[in-house]
Amino acid sequence: MSIQDSKVALVTGASRGIGAVIAKQLAGEGFAVAINYANSASEASKLVVELRQAGYRAIAIKADVANAEDVRRMFDETEAQLGKIDVLVNNAGILKVMPLAQHSDELFEQTFNIHARGTFNTLREAATRLNNGGRIINFSSSTVGMNLPGYAVYIASKAAVESLTQVFAKEMRGRDITVNAVAPGPVATELFLHGKSEEQIQTLAKMPPLERLGRPEDIARVVSFLAGPESGWVNGQILRVNGGLV
Repeated sequence: MSIQDSKVALVTGASRGIGAVIAKQLAGEGFAVAINYANSASEASKLVVELRQAGYRAIAIKADVANAEDVRRMFDETEAQLGKIDVLVNNAGILKVMPLAQHSDELFEQTFNIHARGTFNTLREAATRLNNGGRIINFSSSTVGMNLPGYAVYIASKAAVESLTQVFAKEMRGRDITVNAVAPGPVATELFLHGKSEEQIQTLAKMPPLERLGRPEDIARVVSFLAGPESGWVNGQILRVNGGLV
């Protein structure tokens, strides 16, 4: 595939964890990849070097998805360096678990800013700038179907993402653009494992009938499917990728 023919993917929150694995997966499938990060500059740079050394096209772009001007610039830089975007993956996220009554205003705003506003900002930009025939993959969470104590604000922000996904899929009529969301269950990443005891981790690992935590690769393969031609008839859907947890 020539540089002119290669498709372009933008992955938010891609410097580490699931996002980094998604970036590697898509690069391996021929996409030129824009790796967005908010704070982890060294990790994003390291990933870009790794991908380039493997012969792939990759760039890193610092941007806060909750900031509309940052998102506009992120699209500008991706287009200037790689070309018009074919696949948008809205992976950026945070997870802080505590009872609703203990949430600060700041944490509520941060959670909704990154998940709901961040997805809104990138979708609004993608509406006019994504190539026809493109793919948008948002990130929800299987906690939306579980209603676990301590997750109220997180779940509410992800439920907003699911609604944005399903409506935006209909608003893209006539562009041959599909809009779906992936809703992982517990995945063994630094974000998930941080602050949990071994007992808590094992309890969560035993909950799915497949009796293990998800792996970043499990999620990346589903994103890859939704980004590819085989998923062309899947649109406006929320795919719960959790081993049967819910």
